[in-house]
Amino acid sequence: MEKMEIDLRSYYPFRKKLLLFDFFVMMMIGTYQYSWSLSAFAIINELKWDLPTVSATFTTYLLAQGFIQPVSGMIADAYGPKKIVMLSSFLVAMGFIFSSFISSPWELYLFYALGGLGVGALDNISTAVAVKWFPDKKGFASGFATFGFAAGAGLFNWFIQAFLESLGFRTTFRFLGLFMGILLCFFTSFYKYPPKEWASLFEDQKRVKTEGSVAYRPREMLGTYQWYLIYFCFIVTISIVLMFGAQIKILLKEFHIQPAFISLIIVIFPIGNGLSRVVAGTVSDRIGRGRTMMLFYGLLGVAIYSLTRLHHLPILFALMIFIVALLGGSPFALYPATIGDYYGLKKFTTNYGITITAKAWGGVIAGWLSGFLVSQFGSYKVPLMLLSIGSLIAAWLSNPLFLRSPKRRND
Repeated sequence: MEKMEIDLRSYYPFRKKLLLFDFFVMMMIGTYQYSWSLSAFAIINELKWDLPTVSATFTTYLLAQGFIQPVSGMIADAYGPKKIVMLSSFLVAMGFIFSSFISSPWELYLFYALGGLGVGALDNISTAVAVKWFPDKKGFASGFATFGFAAGAGLFNWFIQAFLESLGFRTTFRFLGLFMGILLCFFTSFYKYPPKEWASLFEDQKRVKTEGSVAYRPREMLGTYQWYLIYFCFIVTISIVLMFGAQIKILLKEFHIQPAFISLIIVIFPIGNGLSRVVAGTVSDRIGRGRTMMLFYGLLGVAIYSLTRLHHLPILFALMIFIVALLGGSPFALYPATIGDYYGLKKFTTNYGITITAKAWGGVIAGWLSGFLVSQFGSYKVPLMLLSIGSLIAAWLSNPLFLRSPKRRND
């Protein structure tokens, strides 16, 4: 037993390196989502398609990204992550490359969704790799991994914008596909899950639950009321950052924000969104998931409401959007950690894969529903007000009196 513990501790340096590679993978695949608004305007300008036609691409992408995750999770839990992440890396690359040859909207929907399948699988499995290797710091690990998904756009958007303006979307997409395909295949080649005994090393530490004794299967997880609270709150809260990610340029134009501030906001928003995941995850490791959700979602609701009142003050408006980003990315760190806490790590990839389908429904709210409300009321103020109310409801439902660990079930 002592020898086994020594052998297991030899994995400590590897898990840190793996988390870093995890971060790089998430940085690259995040461009599909958080650089989409740049690509959409380039496609509209070059092909002269109307905005609703091009905007539908984002919805098909989110649906593909969301609903592939339970499938990829089951495959990874059954056979390990290696083969599925290599295939997913190929799909991510091909999605961009094929999209560079489009001549009709349906081709764009199909090929961008193809990339979305790869993004969804890599997103799910990368989060699972982080959480499984860090059972002692699940909030921090999931936050750091998903930090890359949002913050990568803050770095890449400058280059992508320059490429789109000088080379057009077709050449830019081909370059992105080749660049991402090579690097993704390299980084994901290191992916693997820890040994079965790994979590037992941390069971004697404070704030660490004995995940080894908890093994909810998906059907059992869906039999707990806590999961439905999580799912509802997940949909509502991520709709906020998804709407900004998909429509931020249009929203800023409505509020008459100057071009200089727009250029600043499209960079600081993904960075703030990424930072929120690390901060929220780390805070939740210390004070608990429910309390952290109440704090972040409550403040987020207030911040969203304030945007409808500050549009005539550009500096304060830009600052408040950054605050929204700092709060709005938190669900992507808090819910992976919560699923690991409540339902164990053995079937985590599948269980979280089911839970992250909330992103698809959030995409419907952020894309189609918000667009419909804007067309009916002529302003983004209505969807912003509804999202503000939804965030406050999510804060209330996240109270530990409602959202608490289900009765623990052994394998």
